[in-house]
Amino acid sequence: MARVTYLERRNATYYARLDVPLDLVGHFGTTTRKKSLRTKDENEAKKRLWPVIEGWRAEFEEVRTRREITSDDKAIAVWQHYEATVGGYDRKQRSMPTPEQMDAELQRLYRRIDLGEITSDNFFGMINAYTDYELMLRARTDDANLRTRRLAALKTALTAGDGTLIEPAVKDFVARHRLLVDTGSEEYRELCVLMTRAEIEGLQRTLERDQGDFTGAPKDPIVTPASGRAREAAAPGETIMELFESYSRENPNQIKPDTLAQARRDVGLFVESVGNTFPVHRIDKKAVREWKALLLQYPVKATETNAFEGMKLTQIVKHNETVKKPTISTTTVNRYLSGFSAFCTWLTNHGYIAANPAADMFLKKSKEKTTKPFTVEEMNTLFKSPFFTGCQNDEAPRFWSKPGNILIRDHRFWVPLIMLYSGARPAEIAQLGIDDMREDRGHWIMHITTEGGDDKSVKTAGSMRVVPLHPELVKLGLLKYHADLKKQGEKRLFPVAERNGRGQMIAEFSRDFPRYLTKIGLKEGRGLSLYSFRHGAADALRRAGYLDEQFGFILGHTSGTMTQRYGTLPQGMLDQRVELINSIAYPGLIIDHLRIDSRSGTRVENASPAREI
Repeated sequence: MARVTYLERRNATYYARLDVPLDLVGHFGTTTRKKSLRTKDENEAKKRLWPVIEGWRAEFEEVRTRREITSDDKAIAVWQHYEATVGGYDRKQRSMPTPEQMDAELQRLYRRIDLGEITSDNFFGMINAYTDYELMLRARTDDANLRTRRLAALKTALTAGDGTLIEPAVKDFVARHRLLVDTGSEEYRELCVLMTRAEIEGLQRTLERDQGDFTGAPKDPIVTPASGRAREAAAPGETIMELFESYSRENPNQIKPDTLAQARRDVGLFVESVGNTFPVHRIDKKAVREWKALLLQYPVKATETNAFEGMKLTQIVKHNETVKKPTISTTTVNRYLSGFSAFCTWLTNHGYIAANPAADMFLKKSKEKTTKPFTVEEMNTLFKSPFFTGCQNDEAPRFWSKPGNILIRDHRFWVPLIMLYSGARPAEIAQLGIDDMREDRGHWIMHITTEGGDDKSVKTAGSMRVVPLHPELVKLGLLKYHADLKKQGEKRLFPVAERNGRGQMIAEFSRDFPRYLTKIGLKEGRGLSLYSFRHGAADALRRAGYLDEQFGFILGHTSGTMTQRYGTLPQGMLDQRVELINSIAYPGLIIDHLRIDSRSGTRVENASPAREI
């Protein structure tokens, strides 16, 4: 990988060079910033380099703290510029020379004439002496003439669509209010028109006041007192993300690190829509409503899509009108709102806002089940496919569907099968330790627990449980697999199973497995996934004649009844659990070809064994 450098040499002179972030290229109008360091000496260039680079980075961050202009901003721009025009006139009138001051200046001139300081012999000296007095006499008239000329020029510019005269005021407003408005853009031109109309109204009021009429009011309908509030900046140390870090340290609900990290991203996405400097007390229903509207148009996996690289929320949504990627589900929108709502509750409890604005903002969930169990025919197709019988490459998912001599026999092989015959969750299985699978009173069991590992986790306290091994798993060679790893000194049943950056166990496999189902023709749209095996186990228990309340505990479900709070023994003694698990059956399912020989560790029917992973 090439070394990143910010130093460039051209014609023996060194230059600082920095790529402009993709989301800011439109703002700066270039992809690269360059500046001469005015030296030919490399060591001196390096000394001068970093202040320039850091200055550019600060400029990038300053631009990023801006946000797009709103209707409130436009109304404020119009009214503030109107008031500034009229207010400027009033201040200037108060500074105009009074009759007393003009008479005093005239008496001073007479004294200088009497003293011989001003004579007709020195024409230019006489003119200069009278200049100040003449300016005082004409000050009001000259000022009125200037305002009249500017009024006429602004009216001409307005009809011609020329924003040159008003641009300084527009740029000043954009800078002061930290708005993301590019010069020359449609919104910039609109702001020029609005502020031009505001100044025209203001100048007309000043000319009326020259005649002593102070009763005039704006006739242009857009020039009205702004009902919105001017943009504010958060107080130091009280930006939304700074307060979130306080919330994170306190963690009042004792949520897991992964959930907290997700909430941080959720709140960060809200900040993208309102701006980094948005004051926390301004978080209201309107702000959350507008954010939710953007989320409903937010594309799936936007941060992982090259088309949206370097863009923020609003830009992504706008660009997706062209790209047309599918948008996130109602469930995902509610997940964003959930993490944000918990934070808002904390803000409310600590007096930063009066009430949680995210309350009652959640979308109604569809009651239709999206995950369905596999049919026996679908499972037979799946278990005869290359992923289970031999593929070209086990590392790249795109090769899983191509027949080859590589046998996948790590967690990716066992997790689906264990789910099928236990109903356990994939993460629960993938994190099992070697000692979590053991013999207990003549039965082999899996102990799903947080004990014995610092990074183990379960969904709820009721998820910790003992699940007997199904006879089919024993036939398939799971005990042989367990014994081999134990002999090798491994501590985990699936050593290569990993957590992602959010702490989720085998998240990549859970994501890639449905894609594999699509490739082999079993899946179209939503429905089948890794969790389909868990759903299938639940249906198998129902087919065996058990009611949901009779086997829920074996799946790690808790009903939350008062009865559960009495006593200390776990639900379902071991023999009952064995009976439940052994009742899981799938008539017509063919999986004997997947069995591992207890001596060789290879597939039973393989004459020339595929290479095992």
